[in-house]
Amino acid sequence: MPRFDTVIKNGMIIDGTRAPRYHGDIGIKDGRIVEIGRFEASNGAIEIDAYGLIVAPGFIDLHTHYDAQVFWDPHCTISGWHGVTSVAIGNCGFGFAPVRPDQRERAMLTMTRLEAIPYASMKAGLPWDWITFPQFLDSLDRQPLGVNLLPCVPLGPLITWVIGSPEEAKRRPPTAAEEVEIVRLFNEAMDAGGCGWSAQRLHPSGPVCLQRDYDGTPMVTDLMGDETCRNLARELGRRNSGFMQLSMATEDPFRDLKEIEKLAELSRRPLLYQALVSFDREPQIHRFLMAWFDHCHAQGLRVYPQAHTNTTSFTFTLVDWNLFDDSEAWREATLGSPEERLAKLSDPSRRAKLKDYANGQRMVTGDLENFIIEKTYTPRYRELEGLNLKDAGARMNLHIVDAMLDVAIADGLRTVFEAPPPHTRLDFLKEVVNYPYTIPGLSDGGAHTKFFCGGRYPTEFLASFTRDQTMLSLEDAHWKLSAWPAMCAGLSDRGVLSEGYAADIVMYDYDALGMEPIAVAHDLPGGEWRRVQRARGYRYIMVNGEVTFVDGQPTERTPGLLLRHGNGWKSPQIRRAI
Repeated sequence: MPRFDTVIKNGMIIDGTRAPRYHGDIGIKDGRIVEIGRFEASNGAIEIDAYGLIVAPGFIDLHTHYDAQVFWDPHCTISGWHGVTSVAIGNCGFGFAPVRPDQRERAMLTMTRLEAIPYASMKAGLPWDWITFPQFLDSLDRQPLGVNLLPCVPLGPLITWVIGSPEEAKRRPPTAAEEVEIVRLFNEAMDAGGCGWSAQRLHPSGPVCLQRDYDGTPMVTDLMGDETCRNLARELGRRNSGFMQLSMATEDPFRDLKEIEKLAELSRRPLLYQALVSFDREPQIHRFLMAWFDHCHAQGLRVYPQAHTNTTSFTFTLVDWNLFDDSEAWREATLGSPEERLAKLSDPSRRAKLKDYANGQRMVTGDLENFIIEKTYTPRYRELEGLNLKDAGARMNLHIVDAMLDVAIADGLRTVFEAPPPHTRLDFLKEVVNYPYTIPGLSDGGAHTKFFCGGRYPTEFLASFTRDQTMLSLEDAHWKLSAWPAMCAGLSDRGVLSEGYAADIVMYDYDALGMEPIAVAHDLPGGEWRRVQRARGYRYIMVNGEVTFVDGQPTERTPGLLLRHGNGWKSPQIRRAI
């Protein structure tokens, strides 16, 4: 009788610990790595020949918004195509639990602008067989999963539940009694399997508050006070478990950093700070933040940067673009239906204020003059395709905003634009990539589905930064993509290839690894579409000992688990299998 369910033979193992690579075989049984060494093929009921392939831990994506998509896409693609085997959901303080039945429509509307998730897809795809957060986790546990899910407790729904509605929660802070109830519900969520809490705290009228509610107003957590966060940080310390995920940019950046230090001190738990970005024009920003992280570590504070290492562009039309929401003028002009947007963007009286936004440094996109006109539908503007707005404006003898809007209005807002990322300088990006405590990614997987293909980041990290640009070694890259995020998030049994650990494994041809062109896929519920970018070079992707992809094609297996408390071994699915 075979000793193992599966044996991976003859691979080049990079185990995620930063140890040097080595040739070896891996024996797997009951979803776990049992032995690593050299075995005869007869030792495995199934043999996978990994000769010529890198064998490494599956990637761990700590910043996604697959809270809705997982109900219709068990592999959480785009991420699943790119070797991600575990994802954290419930990030930024946004999510779908707890939500009372009469607030479900409101919760979905929030996500339409905030994370640009199509309403029709949520309406058709969410089962809404839960009300409370524990019930939400039970619903996830009933779903077929192609990846593992690590559930954060988002503070937005929690505060909304206690105060009664988003509108009321935006008008006033919680009372003392309501603060107590928020803590109670948080503990209930953690007892059920939550892995910590998440929040976005951006100044309601500040220059970086670009993630807005469906009506253009700030989010509930943007108006949250320090006391709520401190209370919940204390709870993590009392429990001695969980982590915090926080985006914070209020009125005073130095006060913000001190408050983050306070939360780390109160909890003595990891705090994942979003985001470390290397802006092309302002390298002092990422260098200042890295010095601050070093300052935190010198004090023994566990504050770690989630870095935006993704260099993919945003591809969009003005029918649904929302990532200029940090501008009051653009936010007002792009609220409403496509017809309402068209009318407002056609209004000459708005142009002056819209132009004021053209020359500033944007949080997630580069300079407006560098935006590319990718596709037009009006014959007289076809000659502009492939030009950036600076060159198009010069050819039209117009300001870049006038050029952009004149073309878009002529096309009924269907013009396709490409917005470059704000960090294209490889020398600056290398500084961020090589910072010792960087957590790569910020895929935003499941969000901005018509604009952004951030789920590709592990493949870019390996094929571009590691292989082509030689920014770091392959051993260091795999540590950053798997072991380090697992440690930060409290995943006790994943992230490295070691005996006793879960068999979440990628096997790939290093020379062939890469990304396919961005394409449009009509594969969402409710007749909706998204932009996608597939990977090439991954021969096998394995989750909990079962192969989920072969050469980029899904198998019929969905062995993913809900990682309650960060531990899949205690999941009800595993217990039922034993």
